[in-house]
Amino acid sequence: MRLRTAVAAVFTALPVVPVLGGQFPVVNGIVGGRPISQDYTFVSNKVLTTAATTPGKLRVVENSGVCETTPGVNQTSGYGDLTSTESIWFWFFEARKNSDIAPFTIWLNGGPGSSSMIGLFQEHGPCRITNDSSGVTLNPNSWNEVSNMLYIDQPVGVGFSHGTTTVGTSQEAASDIWKFLQIFFSDSRFEKFQTNDFALWTESYGGHYGPTFAAYFLQQNAGIANGTISGIPINLKFLGVGDGLTDPLSQYPGYLTYAASNPYHPLVSSGTITTAQNNWSKSGGCKDQITNCYNGGTNTVCSNAQNFCNNDILSPLAGNYDVYYVLTKNPDPYPPDLTPYLTNTSLTNKIGAESTWQETNDQVYSNFEATGDWMRNSRPNLETVINAGVRTIVYDGDADYILNFNGVEAMVNALQTKFTSQFATQQFTNYTVNGQVTGVFKNAGTFSYVRIFGAGHEVPAYKYGTLSTGQAALQMFSQIMSNSSLFST
Repeated sequence: MRLRTAVAAVFTALPVVPVLGGQFPVVNGIVGGRPISQDYTFVSNKVLTTAATTPGKLRVVENSGVCETTPGVNQTSGYGDLTSTESIWFWFFEARKNSDIAPFTIWLNGGPGSSSMIGLFQEHGPCRITNDSSGVTLNPNSWNEVSNMLYIDQPVGVGFSHGTTTVGTSQEAASDIWKFLQIFFSDSRFEKFQTNDFALWTESYGGHYGPTFAAYFLQQNAGIANGTISGIPINLKFLGVGDGLTDPLSQYPGYLTYAASNPYHPLVSSGTITTAQNNWSKSGGCKDQITNCYNGGTNTVCSNAQNFCNNDILSPLAGNYDVYYVLTKNPDPYPPDLTPYLTNTSLTNKIGAESTWQETNDQVYSNFEATGDWMRNSRPNLETVINAGVRTIVYDGDADYILNFNGVEAMVNALQTKFTSQFATQQFTNYTVNGQVTGVFKNAGTFSYVRIFGAGHEVPAYKYGTLSTGQAALQMFSQIMSNSSLFST
């Protein structure tokens, strides 16, 4: 059920500043800040074409010749129409080898409100954006080397998706993606993939999306099995969460730790850290507010916690360094801006895109901010998924501040699963790629964690040592997708 009505009071993001390579909106100078309050009205983003929607079906362009130029590898881009006013954009690439039996992966970027074209073009898609943002080059470390890849702009209104922006919680978003996948796997072009091993990989706000969506898929599968609902089961085998916001209460102290001491340099003065520490621990401070949110807090309680903690802890502790890659100061031109490329009409005509692309949709972000979804705890869902036998990996780049490894590892250490005791006894082991140390990792049962050296928020966008861009990330992905724990090579 949607949480809002047309008379609900929420926030709409007015001065949202884009950050290159960014997935968390900057509002009034605050990363993850609060938009200006006004009465809520549903907003539909502009559609450039007049193509009629086909509710419950796909509308596609096949083999546009854009991005994936490997001979014989099929691609499809287009829309899955949830309703006459809600259209989800997707871009699908078959695996470069053995696509009929290769696993099937969906990729979701975060925000909330950010486009998954970020992952496609800046990270691990078949092509990567050039440094001058003018075009793309073939990516030898694309994840479709080993898996069919489906990149989805969600919720409705994000990226090339268009329609009425009604989603404001991770649970609502999960429901829409389930509906989209039902449409996708019902299509004659894609029904052959219904039984392939299915994976959900995500990053950033995907720390909420990944666990919530995966737990919902398992719940829906159970309903199909017992006959209470009808549908196509999702053969969920793998979950990957990179640099994710999952359990804010565990993760927010990581900003204090990382700002003071990380593998590279302090981010701010000791005085700024002391002030932020007080804002965390004082009565009514960030810790208390997140705790109140966890304990049945209302939308307002949780939204206030987001506003306070991001204004008084997250943003000031970043200093003048790029929050996604602390080796550079603001503004960081890398990864390159996708806007010039994805708003070129010759491109959008080729791929069948119907709306003007934007990295982050302000209204979608505002809807999530109003419900306080940011500060709600997704760790119980992650525990459910791990305990259900879904092979799960959490990974992080050690040069990322915004979801730094201190916080992510605190979340991982707080997990209560059937592998908790085993994980606690493990020591970090060097993770090598072709003999080169590129991180540290732990395995326990079907759960793995890895910290990748030299990588920022978008782990596959970076390289380390003499490795090529995305090489370490592809090894990690390939190992998990072959149903293996991590191992060094």
